[in-house]
Amino acid sequence: MSNSLVQPVAAPLRRGAMLIRGLRRLGLGFALVVVAILLATATGESSIALDTVLKTLANQLLGTTYELDAIDRGIIWEYRLSRAIVAASCGAALAVCGLILQSLLRNVLVDPYILGISAGASAGAVAVAIAGMGAGVLSMSAGAFLGAVLSFALVVGLARMTGQIILAGIAGAQLFHALSSLMITKSANAEAARGIMFWMLGNLSGVRWDDVALAVPVAVGGVLVAGLYTRALDAFTFGSQSAAALGIAVTRVKVLLIALTALMTAVMVSMVGSIGFVGLVIPHAARYLVGVRHAVLLPASAVMGAVFLVLSDILSRVVVPGQVLPIGVVTALIGAPAFALILIRGARTP
Repeated sequence: MSNSLVQPVAAPLRRGAMLIRGLRRLGLGFALVVVAILLATATGESSIALDTVLKTLANQLLGTTYELDAIDRGIIWEYRLSRAIVAASCGAALAVCGLILQSLLRNVLVDPYILGISAGASAGAVAVAIAGMGAGVLSMSAGAFLGAVLSFALVVGLARMTGQIILAGIAGAQLFHALSSLMITKSANAEAARGIMFWMLGNLSGVRWDDVALAVPVAVGGVLVAGLYTRALDAFTFGSQSAAALGIAVTRVKVLLIALTALMTAVMVSMVGSIGFVGLVIPHAARYLVGVRHAVLLPASAVMGAVFLVLSDILSRVVVPGQVLPIGVVTALIGAPAFALILIRGARTP
C-alpha cells in the first residue's frame, strides 16, 4: 500500500490514540486528587472512618438517609471537606502559576513566592482587611490582586535595571512583607495582629464553603485558560524571539499569562495566606516525571500541586498533637531542602 493511502488513515488514528491517552491521564489525575481529598477528610486530631466519610457525602450529595453521628457529620462536611477542596485548588493554582512564570522568564528558580507576588498579594489583602483601604469598595481578593500586580511590576522594573530577577524578587518580597507588618502594627489590636500573622504563614483553618465557591472556579478556570497557551509556553522556553518566529503574539500572550498568574495567586492568598515553594518545587517534579512538553506538563503540575498541598495540610494537623501548624511552615520544611537540591544541581550542570 502506498504512503499516500496510509498517511490519511494513520494521522486520525494517531490523534485518536493521543486523545485516549490524554483522557486516561486526566482521569488518573482526577482520581488521585479525589483520593487525597478523601484522605484529608478522614484524617485529623480525631480520625473518622472512611465509610463514615462516604456515607456523609452520600447523604449530602445524593439525598440518602444513613444514620450518622452529628458531630462526625459536622466535622466532615462543615470543616474538613471544604478545607481539603480549597487546599487542592490552591495547590493546583500555585503550581501552574510557578510553571507559567518559569516558562515566560526562562528561569527555573522563580515562582510567585520567590518573585514577591505572594507578598504583594498579602500586603494588598492586609491593606483592605486591616488598614481599611478601598473605602469598603474593594474586596480582599481585589486588594490582593492589585498588590500582586504592583509587586510584580516593581520586581520586573528592578530586574531590568540590575539583571537579577531572583534578587529583585527577594527585595520586593521583603519590602511588601515589611509593609504588611507596618499596617498590622498600626491598625490592628493584639488579638487581630496574632490572627493575621498566623494567616500570613498560610492558614486553612478558616476556609468554608463560600471559599470553595471562589477557589474552585478560579483554579479550574485558570488551568483551562493556561492550557490554551501550552504551545506558546513551549515556544517561550526557547526565548521571546523564537516564540515570535513561530507566530506567537509575544506581548499579548505575556500580559495575559502574567495577569492570569497574578489573579490566581491573589485569590488564593486572600483566602489562605502566603504559601511558599509549591510553585517552585512542583513544576520541577512534574518535569522529572512527564517531560517538558506543556500539553502534558501543565495538567501534571496542577494535579501534583493539588495532591501535595492536601497532603501538606494533613501533616499540618497531625505532626504536632493537639496543635495545627500553619501550612506554609510545612511546605517550607519540604520545599526549602528541595530548593537547595535544585540550586546544587544547577551549579553542577555545565
